[in-house]
Amino acid sequence: MYARRRWKQVQYMSDLFWKRWVKEYLPQLQERQRCCDTLHTDTVDSSITCSRSADRCELLNQPPFDACHQHIDTDAYVAACNNTLCVYPAVDGLHCQFLEAYAESCSLKEVPLGDWRTTVQCPAVPQVSCLDQYCSEHEFCGDRLGEASCFCRALFASKFNPTNALGEQTVCTQNSATVTLAECLLQDRGINSSVLHLNDPNCKGHLDPQTHMVEFSFDSSDTCGGEVSMNNSQILYKNTIMTRNGSQNGVITRKDQVQIDFSCFYTKPDVQSLSFRIKDSSVVLQVVSGPWNYTLTMAAYTDGGLQNLVESSSELQLNQKVWLQLKADGLDGDAVAMVTDSCWATTQPSTDSSPRYDLVIAGCPNKADQTVTVEGNGLGTSNVFSFNVFQFSGETSAIYLHCKVELCPREGTTCAPTCPASSKRRRRSSRSNTAALITMAWSN
Repeated sequence: MYARRRWKQVQYMSDLFWKRWVKEYLPQLQERQRCCDTLHTDTVDSSITCSRSADRCELLNQPPFDACHQHIDTDAYVAACNNTLCVYPAVDGLHCQFLEAYAESCSLKEVPLGDWRTTVQCPAVPQVSCLDQYCSEHEFCGDRLGEASCFCRALFASKFNPTNALGEQTVCTQNSATVTLAECLLQDRGINSSVLHLNDPNCKGHLDPQTHMVEFSFDSSDTCGGEVSMNNSQILYKNTIMTRNGSQNGVITRKDQVQIDFSCFYTKPDVQSLSFRIKDSSVVLQVVSGPWNYTLTMAAYTDGGLQNLVESSSELQLNQKVWLQLKADGLDGDAVAMVTDSCWATTQPSTDSSPRYDLVIAGCPNKADQTVTVEGNGLGTSNVFSFNVFQFSGETSAIYLHCKVELCPREGTTCAPTCPASSKRRRRSSRSNTAALITMAWSN
């Protein structure tokens, strides 16, 4: 009975191992195979002395390794050693790799080599397990100070090593600057990414658990102690990545201090060629509605004080704010109020053409457009709404702005809409002939 339970336990652990191997390690092996299928060439390092490398590799033919010669030939090991050490510099840490490989092969043949590491001056290598160590695609697992750690793959590190860079170049956008460093490059320099921050110590890096890249970012609203300046065409960003102030003792530190200054600039897009002209500086409509006979005027301004009228010769840029006033002359303001019920834009003169973009809906700003505001609606015989100039995506034709206004008998009733709009916001006349439509055209 005990043997059966033990066998089930062994079988269960075996199944877990293979499931994990297929899920985690097989993709890594496939990726390594894909990388190995690509031939890469490196320039020859003229500082390497091949004769010295050959002397190092020749140690395989000397004691204590000669005790294993009758079991394992050294020619392939020596050749691989020469071909490698003659090309790659000593900083790559390969001077003991082939000696270790031969010694491991001898141990499988149960041939003792004694304290061979001391003889050939190779440091003792602690046995570490990479079974639970996750490394990204550009890393591999190895021993670092007796613990499993992720090292940069040579191909990944090769694009940073010539300039001693620790990561990618700074990326600037209109509102932010971002710099990304590689965790494995930082660890190769003995730098702990968790103690790094920008000028503002509260602005630390974010380590992506999948890619092992560390991102530092700041923007114009939260500069993290950096500098954001502007000139006529560029936005300039400057900041510094540094180690956290202080140490375990509070006064001294025995680790290298880190100070990485970075800067970048973002060239603001030129929108001078995207200009709009209003076809008529103002639109006037004579309206007769029941007992009321009044003149309805729509005019555009470039300021909230309604002092700078937009003329037909004026140029407006995309995203520039404009104010439109709707005004009814000839009405008794004590008896009736004018309400702008809706305003929308089309690419055709027809009010029901498509595409359509709403600015004012049921007397209130379109909640989907944060640039729209409405002032004084239903409080008198005029009101104003504003928005940022736009164009229809993929369209180069004129823009027709339509507004529907209604007259509301005051009679002690509040005519101003309640925003967000409500179906019971005000009492309105049921006569359809109290509504009027007015249209203003813009061209680019």
